[in-house]
Amino acid sequence: MGPRIGPMGEGSQMPEQDTKAMMGTEDAPGGKSTPGPQDVRTRVFHNLKFFVLCHSLLQLAQLMISGYLKSSISTVEKRFGLSSQTSGLLASFNEVGNTALIVFVSYFGSRVHRPRLIGCGAVLVALAGLVMALPHFISEPYRFEHTSPFYYHPAGNMLPDFESSLCLPTALALTPALGPSNGSCSDSTETKHLTVVGIMFTAQTLLGVGGVPIQPFGISYIDDFAHNSNSPLYLGVLFAVTMIGPGMAYGLGGLMLSLYVDIDRMPEGGISLTSRDPRWVGAWWLGFLVASGAVALAAIPYFFFPREMPKEKHELHFQRRILAMTASSASKAEDTPSQQSPRESPQKQDGFAQMEPDLTVIQFIKVFPKVLLRTLRHPIFLLVVLSQVCTSSMVAGMATFLPKFLERQFSVTASYANLLIGCLTIPLSILGILVGGVLAKRLNLSSKHCTLLCLLGALLCLLLSLPLFFMGCPTHQIAGITPQTGPQPGLELFPGCMESCPCSSDDFNPVCDLNNHVEYLTPCYAGCRSRVAQEPVDKSQVVYTNCSCVAEDVPVAGGSCDSACSHLVLPFMLLVSLSAALASITHTPSFMLILREVKKEDKTLAVGIQFMLLRVLAWMPSPVIHGSAIDTTCLHWAQSCGRRAVCRYYDHDLLRNRFIGLQFFFKIGCLACFALILVILRQTDKEEGTKVTMSKPGLQKQSLISGPEQKPDESKV
Repeated sequence: MGPRIGPMGEGSQMPEQDTKAMMGTEDAPGGKSTPGPQDVRTRVFHNLKFFVLCHSLLQLAQLMISGYLKSSISTVEKRFGLSSQTSGLLASFNEVGNTALIVFVSYFGSRVHRPRLIGCGAVLVALAGLVMALPHFISEPYRFEHTSPFYYHPAGNMLPDFESSLCLPTALALTPALGPSNGSCSDSTETKHLTVVGIMFTAQTLLGVGGVPIQPFGISYIDDFAHNSNSPLYLGVLFAVTMIGPGMAYGLGGLMLSLYVDIDRMPEGGISLTSRDPRWVGAWWLGFLVASGAVALAAIPYFFFPREMPKEKHELHFQRRILAMTASSASKAEDTPSQQSPRESPQKQDGFAQMEPDLTVIQFIKVFPKVLLRTLRHPIFLLVVLSQVCTSSMVAGMATFLPKFLERQFSVTASYANLLIGCLTIPLSILGILVGGVLAKRLNLSSKHCTLLCLLGALLCLLLSLPLFFMGCPTHQIAGITPQTGPQPGLELFPGCMESCPCSSDDFNPVCDLNNHVEYLTPCYAGCRSRVAQEPVDKSQVVYTNCSCVAEDVPVAGGSCDSACSHLVLPFMLLVSLSAALASITHTPSFMLILREVKKEDKTLAVGIQFMLLRVLAWMPSPVIHGSAIDTTCLHWAQSCGRRAVCRYYDHDLLRNRFIGLQFFFKIGCLACFALILVILRQTDKEEGTKVTMSKPGLQKQSLISGPEQKPDESKV
């Protein structure tokens, strides 16, 4: 077993090169030094501030690559024909590898070269990003004209793409090609589909495994070698920079999804799609390459940092000024432990943390369940964790499927939806976390007041969610799918208009009758026999004419009908962002409740158990639960080789009520947990007050009556 990495004087000998790196210019002859390249490199990589900078950038890039999939989840569904349940499972699968290994990080943390292991984990994360983009390169180019196998003219010539969706006379009816058959479809296409899905699940697993050592080892490395007064500032900078990562992920998604998926292999003459077309698929894979490159660059410095860094001896000057200006009785009480000498503070650390390096793996596995059960029996800890599980479930579902919800509910592009989330929701959530921390620090909140702050934030978050149920409109009419509500007869009521139109049920090329606001799956379903490109106005706008199923033979426009509620997307996002900010206020106070209420000897492992439970109970199942709820609102599924693929149309009312309702359910659970915590704390305060009241008569009696015969009464009191 290697030595315990900790403060100086605790079994860790400072290497000679570390001592040299800390020497100033006054150590050289004549007070001057001429450092060579080796000395400069040694001095840079033995600087803890440089490590904090590198680790901030690495965690930012890691969160950017893990959050990018959530920003492009609807595009991945559309490209590879996945249901929302499958895509939700894919989004949560990186937690599987992470959760399986995170428990052992606390055991092996002091036995390894932490910076080097962080670098290896970062390389694995970058590799996972490259593997995630691999399905684009092994798949055939995306064909947006139709989803069924190629159809051929009876003469043997493949028809142009735009003609495959038109209503052709029976004599020229499209017949399936002789080449592809049902057997070949199920054998080849399904094999490719399973291969692509398997690659993405493997990449997500690698992403979770690679991220295991990054945050725990980085935080412990900074805390071990930073000055006791500088460590909170370094960690605060680390967390502040890290929180920018999810916002950058959605911004990157907004930029990349505005580009066409096959931008690297565009057909001659370009494409006739716009980003507003429901068949549009953005360059989802390009963001993974960019984020992987950022992670790989951020991983390079970690292979040059030493295993043990000399502990800082001085407090930062500007931090000393800030502390002197804002000094108070509360801050003095909190800073007392940090003023202890390095040799005294480890002796007052948690008992389990002191015992940990001396345990074997078998002993660690045996001890862990006992401490876990003892910690879970603590009612405050259990309720705080349950409240954080509800909040994390809400955040995980919203982060994964909010872009898709905005696309479907308000008919906005995937790029615009990601930009809204990255520019509104993420910054306000960060602001909420900061406000919660500032309030808890400046007001010196007790456990009961922390609970009251959390309760108020959860209540306001719940109230702001109520208007979201009414901000939307029902699904516009889709011929043959939604029930007829207007005077215009439905497609099923006059089949005569399609008697000469052998339309394929697998094709998807929606057109919209702008006069009646009715949408058809393809021009063929509208009985259209010709196509006109409106090049003078817009080269990408296509109009179909001679449509027998449209009243008065009015031309229909290519693309889905616009939503009548598009103007509500900004108010909707503003309410969502404000509720997210209010929910984020509870972040820091809830952590303070755990640190104050849990026994000191269990505090270290309690935080680790907390994060493990959040992953197992919230971040892993929540995307799957939200995806399954979304799938139940589907009106029309695309079919691929006889299996259910991506959903083409949703019931907007059901989608809104079930998605927002699921969020509302988790918010109620969070509010109930904080309410129970407040009841328990008040009951505890009442019991302590009763004990104090009962002890006062006993003290008076003891002062008036003395003698050996009073000892039994004193013991009873």
